[in-house]
Amino acid sequence: MSGFARDPKYYGDRLVYEPLERKWAGYHARHCGCGRDWLEAHAIPAGFTVIPRGKTGYYGLVGPGLTEGVDEEKLTADALWEAVTGKPGTQTWHESVHITCRSPESEAARKEHYKQLYAPAQERRKQAKTEPATEAQVKYLTTLAEKVGKERFDTEFAKVIKGSDIAPRAPRQRCATAAKRLTKARARKLITALVGHD
Repeated sequence: MSGFARDPKYYGDRLVYEPLERKWAGYHARHCGCGRDWLEAHAIPAGFTVIPRGKTGYYGLVGPGLTEGVDEEKLTADALWEAVTGKPGTQTWHESVHITCRSPESEAARKEHYKQLYAPAQERRKQAKTEPATEAQVKYLTTLAEKVGKERFDTEFAKVIKGSDIAPRAPRQRCATAAKRLTKARARKLITALVGHD
């Protein structure tokens, strides 16, 4: 997402504007249509400088009216808009500055935050690998087996159980019975595969 930022690790003490490439390329295509790269054709000639954010492919822009000679309490992207589209900017709201602190303490706190944030989802994924398929999954797999045929069911079933101790469907075994031997995670994979062949 485009926005103003301060990130000492990548930009030193400079205020930068981090543009979302897709968004600004779209603005340029809609309002100019010269077919050239918007940075090289308009932003750089207008006096903006590109500062790469490490080797991530992302970058920040600095320049007059955008990050230089501006009131940081009243930031807008009007100067860049005018350079890229050739039309005066009419941004009616002010943007805040996203500050990223990358000290060892803040990085550790950020990692812990995301660890806590994603812990429930990771636990659900872990459980899905061992918990048996639900009744609803088995019922849906039975319906899909009827639609795609037993041959297709067996082919995809074999792919899903590969590497596990689950045995393939026996020749006269009902698809529902075979599906009951799956875990929730493998049942989900089989459903996805069969829906793709539906």
